Amino acid sequence: MSLDPITLSVIQAGLQQVCDEMDMCFSRAAFSPVIAEANDRSDGIYDAVDGALIAQGAGGLPVFVGTMQYSTRTLISMIADGRVAAPKPGDIYIVNDPYLGGTHLMDVRFARPFYRNGKLTCWLSNTGHWPDTGGAVPGGFSASATSVEQEGLRLPPVRLFKEGVMDTEIYAIICSNIRVPDQRIGDVKAQAAALDLGAERLGALMDRYGDDVVADAIAELRRRAATQMRAFIAQIPQGTHRSVAFIDSDGVVNEPLEIRLSITRMGDNLSFDFNGSSAPCAGPMNSVKATTLSSVYLAMRHIFPEVPISAGAFEPLHVTGIEGTFLDAKYPRPVSGCAAEVSQRIAEAVFAALVSVLPDRVTASPAGTSGNFALGGHDPEKGRDFVMYQLSGGGYGGYAGGDGLSNGCSTIGISKAPPVEIMEQAFPVLYHRYALREGSGGAGMRRGGFGLEYEVELRRGAAAASFVMDHGRFGPQGALGGADGAVNEVTVMQGGVAHTPEHLSKEQNIPLAPGDRVRVKTPGGGGYGDPMQRDPALVAEDVRLERYTRAQAKALFGVALAPGGQVDEAATQAIRDTANGTRA
Repeated sequence: MSLDPITLSVIQAGLQQVCDEMDMCFSRAAFSPVIAEANDRSDGIYDAVDGALIAQGAGGLPVFVGTMQYSTRTLISMIADGRVAAPKPGDIYIVNDPYLGGTHLMDVRFARPFYRNGKLTCWLSNTGHWPDTGGAVPGGFSASATSVEQEGLRLPPVRLFKEGVMDTEIYAIICSNIRVPDQRIGDVKAQAAALDLGAERLGALMDRYGDDVVADAIAELRRRAATQMRAFIAQIPQGTHRSVAFIDSDGVVNEPLEIRLSITRMGDNLSFDFNGSSAPCAGPMNSVKATTLSSVYLAMRHIFPEVPISAGAFEPLHVTGIEGTFLDAKYPRPVSGCAAEVSQRIAEAVFAALVSVLPDRVTASPAGTSGNFALGGHDPEKGRDFVMYQLSGGGYGGYAGGDGLSNGCSTIGISKAPPVEIMEQAFPVLYHRYALREGSGGAGMRRGGFGLEYEVELRRGAAAASFVMDHGRFGPQGALGGADGAVNEVTVMQGGVAHTPEHLSKEQNIPLAPGDRVRVKTPGGGGYGDPMQRDPALVAEDVRLERYTRAQAKALFGVALAPGGQVDEAATQAIRDTANGTRA
């Protein structure tokens, strides 16, 4: 069947709209602020045969683009060989097992079969970050875990909803193994409702255009996405492009982990070889295969955003060399830092390898950490336990067209930090500071964006703080002569005494009493290009806005300012001539 371009475009937009409405429904109905306010979730449509991605909500986390495809494919395989019960209309499966196509245990996936005229046509799936799934520490981010069991409850694919009715026994098992179970019913029903809405909207789309026409459109969109990605790959010079990115530590052994990457263009395909990366680690900074693949996919989506989100876009991308490394963790390796941290360093490695050959498309490295901070305890005023989860933004890297974005979301997602007013209303905390971290962007012709600085106090009760963050030892990489961004910093004030974690931004179960505070400074983005080539007027403006001091302007950018704040052109030229001569 031949489709005219207009019909094809309308169906493409219709599929996207189905996923966008699922995203909106999920967030609006969820109880937990991390979903309702931060939008740490994603919804998509997947092929009935191989689980291939058909469409994903524009507001969903990009890192889930690959993991949900992998997870759906695994579910289909397990149903086929009898390890999982076969689906019926109205069923919804739940799974969070990282080794079956997931990320960490807190990212819980639902999958709903979609039937037309009694035939399984596709799968609707979503992922939501639950604030807690049990384990050794509130929130699940166990910085010192040495096995996945310490991180929480691990669920294989089971039918939580059977023909539209929730299995109360399975739900009871879940609630018996997690903290604050009273919130879960709201998130569970929101997650299921989003899939039900998606089924309704997808059915209406197919009613309008016909099943065969929609199926033909899906196949054509997949083919076109592959063609588009191959066309963009042709812009990359032939040969091999290498990079190295570092994880501060695994939370247990205080030594860096290396991601070694070689990207080779082979015709209109790209090979991503991670051979030589560090071995599986003792702590939670391992990545599972699905997340590693997804990290490569999302990095290429950052570079070539014009390519539609579809399985076809991934076909020319081939990942090798992860076997036997911490990028392909096997049970029982802990993985709580998988999606939030390791995935972003994989993306950083991709950016660092390609920025020199695609300087107009690739940025310097962004902050590259989700800033995972979990606080769990008991609120005596409300008479109940709580688990608070805080994620935070950071600076983006500078790029050919301008300075990096300040306080942007993480590389892996488009989630946003919950408003402080919501957090103060829901939990016994008070924010004393929430502001840009001035001066944290790496110096460059285009400077990096600024990170975030916040300080939060426990007001009442007793609680324990846990952190799984990164970039505390190494700042986000600068590019093409740009400087690295500022490192992540964590300080805990206990009784007025400052405590810095041994692993800099990883530690668990730090006891807090009323009045104790947590201070976090997130990384700035890397600088792009030689700082001595930055427009002096832009430096003067940054100083005027108190983003940098006069001394920093001189030291970092070679710009001297007159007493009135204007550029001293003669002095600036002399400083830069001296710096260039020294470098030569």
